[in-house]
This record gives sequence, structure tokens and C-alpha cells, in this order.
Amino acid sequence: MKIGAHVSTAGGISKAVGRGADIGCETIQIFGSSPQSWAFKPVPDAEIDAFLAKSEETGMAPAFLHAIYLINMGTPNQVNLEKGIQSLVNYMTLAAEIGAGGVIFHPGSHKGVGYDAIFEQAVTGIRQVLDQSPDGPCLCLENMAGMGQHIGAKFAELGQIIKAVDSPRLRICLDTQHSFAAGYDLTTATGVNAMMAEFDADIGNDKLAAVHANDSKQPCGSGVDRHDNIGEGLIGEKGFEALMAHSAFQDVPFFLEVPGFGGKGPDQPNIDLLKDIRRRVGARQ
Repeated sequence: MKIGAHVSTAGGISKAVGRGADIGCETIQIFGSSPQSWAFKPVPDAEIDAFLAKSEETGMAPAFLHAIYLINMGTPNQVNLEKGIQSLVNYMTLAAEIGAGGVIFHPGSHKGVGYDAIFEQAVTGIRQVLDQSPDGPCLCLENMAGMGQHIGAKFAELGQIIKAVDSPRLRICLDTQHSFAAGYDLTTATGVNAMMAEFDADIGNDKLAAVHANDSKQPCGSGVDRHDNIGEGLIGEKGFEALMAHSAFQDVPFFLEVPGFGGKGPDQPNIDLLKDIRRRVGARQ
């Protein structure tokens, strides 16, 4: 169970490794381009070589890429659907070049037409991404909070997509805050056990590739995506103790996406707190 955070790539992706090391990361998550733009520029070979060298030097692995926010597998706009597919192929190609574990993406929204109406489109789009991507990294659907007619706020929806795509390379990134907002109670071991029993039944624990470790500013079942620092939100330290003690998470990297105790997060105090919880519950490092 490596602990890391989403870190900036300003100045080049190789700079992210040092930024992660500075706050105590054991692994990092990064963007490969601006998250609010379709534009993508291939990363120069020199930057890729520097990223690989620094990752080896620091032991910072496996890195994960987070896809841009514009992707929506449920969009009725076919031009934007094709742009989303190409963006994910670009990211999967970069992930292979830097030896990343995978690419994490938000499946999007059904825009009011309902999950069933966009199901085949989403499955076909994801198959296209995997067919056009190099071997190596996995593609990770992220569970959603439920706001704005999200696709995949419930594990059953994600499980149906995974079963239909039928590829070992399609996996899941579980966001703790999104899970809580979607109605899964993570404040106790009983709640965590119930959530993971449902996850295993609908998806399979073997499909869990990464965790976004975020506390929640909003109550359970709110449907609102608002991250908080570990222990300052409504999940609380006890909730993260229960999560990190659960067997499904023992070999899965945890990535912080939190505001930071000083407003400049993710930060070392959040990293240190997760490491302390890991130590307390005796999880594998």
C-alpha cells in the first residue's frame, strides 16, 4: 500500500517526481496536459527519460495519470465523444512511455437520458480506447459522487461496463469521497465492509487498481463532490483506519487529492497522517 498524491507537472513531467518526494510521496498521480483543454502535446523524449530516471532514483512508482475533465462517455455530442476517446488514447500512450500503472478517468454524465440509454456508447468507446492503446497500463473508471446525473456513482453501473467490455486492462479507481457522497458509509468498519462486499459482488476486488484518498466536506449520500483533508471531513480518521485495514486495499496505491491544511495541498501533513494510519492498522507498505 503505497501512499502518494496528485502533484503538479509545471515545467515538465519530470519535475513532478521531485515535488512528490518533497512531501513524502511513495507514488504520484499527474496530468499529462491541461485538465480543462482538449489540446495535447506529446511529451519530449528528454522529459520522458528524465521522468524515468528520477522515478528509478527515488523509487517513486507506479505513477498514475489522471485524464482530463472534459471526457464524457455519455455525451450526445459525437465530436466530443471522439475527442474524449482520442484524449484517453493519448494518455494511455504516454502512460506506457513513462511506465505508469494506468490512466484514471471520470466516465461522465448521461445528461438526463438515463444510464441504460448511454450504456452501449460507453462500452463501445472504452473498447476503442483499449484497442488503440499500447500494452501495459490499465484504464481505470473512477466511481462518481452522484451529482449531475453521473455515470458510475453506484458500483453496479461500473460492474456492468466492466463485464461488457471484458478486458483485464479495464479496472477501477475508488474515490473515498465520491463513495461517501454516493451513499456508502465509510465512517466505521461495518460500513467499509458492507461497501467492499458490494464492490466485490458487482465488480470484483481484483479490479481495484487505485484509491483516491479524500475526506468529505459533505454528508453521506449528499451526491456532492467536495474533498476535505484527512480527518477534517465527515469520514474522519476512524473511517480511513477502517479502509486501510481492509484486505482489499493492502496492495493498492492511495493518492491524495485534498486541499491541504494550509490551502496548498496535497501536502506533507496529509501524507504523514495517512502513513501514520497505515502504521497503526498494520497495513503492508
